[in-house]
Amino acid sequence: MKIRENTEMLELKILSKFAKKSCDSKGREIEEEKCDIRTDYQRDRDRILHSKAFRRLKHKTQVFLIPEGDHFRTRLTHTLEVSQIARTIARAIRINEDLTEAIALGHDLGHTPFGHAGEMVLNNLHKAGFKHNEHSLRIVDYIEIRNKNRGLNLTYEVRDGILNHTGNKKPCTLEGQLVRICDRIAYINHDIDDAIRAGILKTDMLPKKCLDYVGNTHGERINNMIIDIINNSTDQNEIIMSESMSYYMNELREFMFKNVYLDKNAKQEESKAKYVIRQLYDYYIINTESLPTELKTIDENTKNVACYYIAGMTDRYAINKFNELFVPKPWDKF
Repeated sequence: MKIRENTEMLELKILSKFAKKSCDSKGREIEEEKCDIRTDYQRDRDRILHSKAFRRLKHKTQVFLIPEGDHFRTRLTHTLEVSQIARTIARAIRINEDLTEAIALGHDLGHTPFGHAGEMVLNNLHKAGFKHNEHSLRIVDYIEIRNKNRGLNLTYEVRDGILNHTGNKKPCTLEGQLVRICDRIAYINHDIDDAIRAGILKTDMLPKKCLDYVGNTHGERINNMIIDIINNSTDQNEIIMSESMSYYMNELREFMFKNVYLDKNAKQEESKAKYVIRQLYDYYIINTESLPTELKTIDENTKNVACYYIAGMTDRYAINKFNELFVPKPWDKF
């Protein structure tokens, strides 16, 4: 018997009846021979982990643009924190940890340079609109190239979890639902930590009623939210947070929007970032010969290709392109 088959049998014995077992996956759009060692979800996780889009997350903004300090989160470290929180809960409530990890690692692949500021300006500029979750799916379906084939050909459940980690539609698996709520747990808590490090917030500014219930330190808050979900979701066909914890978590989120996410001091450089995106977009929809050939093969609409190209840029690559295209260079030929 193959190692993969042993793992699949073990899942049937150990996992909750509500968990998505690897052997019950709806499969891939293009059928492939099974791996001898890894389940389909383990294979998906590895494909995402080895993708170029995943590596680029290390130079994409989480909240603070192009942070100089080594300890500020980037989109990559955010992704890893979401994965860690989600995997801890998945293991505790006996749902599929491999599926959970694959969704978590892939959920933000489609994020733009300069974080939500980049997403906002692309959405306003581009007639078809732009949402990072939809672009994450586009990346794994079409843009990434694996073994000279276009797309990662991921399983239905991983693709569903990536697409629906945000927005109005609920993921079809408990694992996807878990990543959706762990994304929020991660960013609320690590953004508080980063805002304090940046001097935007002081600990005594945080709402006391929230801290009294959720916890006074970064670790306490995350741990208490994890325990709350475990206590309410074990042997349930839904990922549930208690009403009290949900209330105080949302209070913290509203506080962060008011004092950090929309605060003029925290976001003072965003207008410049948006200007960079606007200029690049206007340039590439006219100068189509400058767009990557491989992107042109997936869409005949030039504006779509320009949008996808800019969305894939890291913060520093976008700035370098802007400087290359719009900032005069000194004449040095003497």
